[in-house]
Amino acid sequence: MPEQGAGTGSAGPDASGLAAAVRTALGRVLDPEIRKPLTELDMVGEVSVDSFGAAAVDVRLTIVGCPASATIERDVRAATLGVPGVSSADIRLSVMTREQRNALTERLRGPGGARVMPFGPDSLTRVIAVTSGKGGVGKSTLTANLGVALAADGLRVGIVDADVYGFSIPGILGLTVDGVAVKPTRVDDMILPPVGFGVKVISIGMFVDDNAAVAWRGPMLHRTIQQFLTDVYFGDLDVLLLDLPPGTGDVAISVGQLLPHAEVLVVTTPQPAAADVAERSGVVARQTGQTIVGVIENMAGLVAPDGSLLEVFGTGGGEEVARRLSAVQDARVPLLASIPLSVALRAGGDVGAPIVLTDPDDPAAAAILRVAAALAARGRGLAGRRLGVTPT
Repeated sequence: MPEQGAGTGSAGPDASGLAAAVRTALGRVLDPEIRKPLTELDMVGEVSVDSFGAAAVDVRLTIVGCPASATIERDVRAATLGVPGVSSADIRLSVMTREQRNALTERLRGPGGARVMPFGPDSLTRVIAVTSGKGGVGKSTLTANLGVALAADGLRVGIVDADVYGFSIPGILGLTVDGVAVKPTRVDDMILPPVGFGVKVISIGMFVDDNAAVAWRGPMLHRTIQQFLTDVYFGDLDVLLLDLPPGTGDVAISVGQLLPHAEVLVVTTPQPAAADVAERSGVVARQTGQTIVGVIENMAGLVAPDGSLLEVFGTGGGEEVARRLSAVQDARVPLLASIPLSVALRAGGDVGAPIVLTDPDDPAAAAILRVAAALAARGRGLAGRRLGVTPT
């Protein structure tokens, strides 16, 4: 039975006026995956309202079994019932035809729906690769929390989990069900990334079954990263973060080839051994033309109950990496933050609840938020980029 709203058929404009008002209201309903209005995506079909205020709305989903169908139906119903004069809402779900899907793909990708990599040198999206010399330094946790912090600040953010062998971003951002990463929606050859805490995410973990191990050689790794950058529809992003695997292997080289203009954040821990290998990852980034924008020192110390700092992993590694990379780059590389050890940070990653949202006053969260604010303040530069306009 159609759900009842607060309005009555006797109040407000006539039926045709109400139908127009409902369509206008639906223009504010976003597709949860594409993050654009349903009306702009041509997902809203016929809208009618009878003389009693009973509304009927046809909604075209992108594919059969669309994982966002329940959310779309709920949001459309709420928007329809929110129109004064509408007394009930009957939401009728159907699926786009192939021709309608092709039109949608072309609308999103541009004329012809060509598969192109949208993050080239002329893109206004800031591409930031997060790298480390060795594993276990908390790089993925930092990447995920930085993405969430930037999104909470109003930026449009995407994350490519390029750590193909050790993918963990879906779990950190709560994009798992019973320990298995949620699957992205496919519209023909276009992939719509799941959204966690306002961040669009793609990961190889979303394509393997039952958390299976990935054992691939270089060429397949390169094709995977290239597909993530080409076939995944992120839309217009302010920032794209890439969580790279540790070290200087195939993925780091592929990212350098595909995105030579990317900025690089180097993550290390305070101990000298970690600093040595972190420097190497930064050197590889410089060899491909990328710019190192800063160093983050993680696990910098544990704050004891009496307020003292227990330096479990030593001290000074972050400053040393920043000093060495400044010499390699012939420009100062700043130490952006020293993030203390935090039980809450670790626990939040385990349960998919980013600490920058759940406990922003935690010392680790506060440090990550300062890094996010510093990155956001840099903005999207226009220097040296084509603007697509011709002077007259």
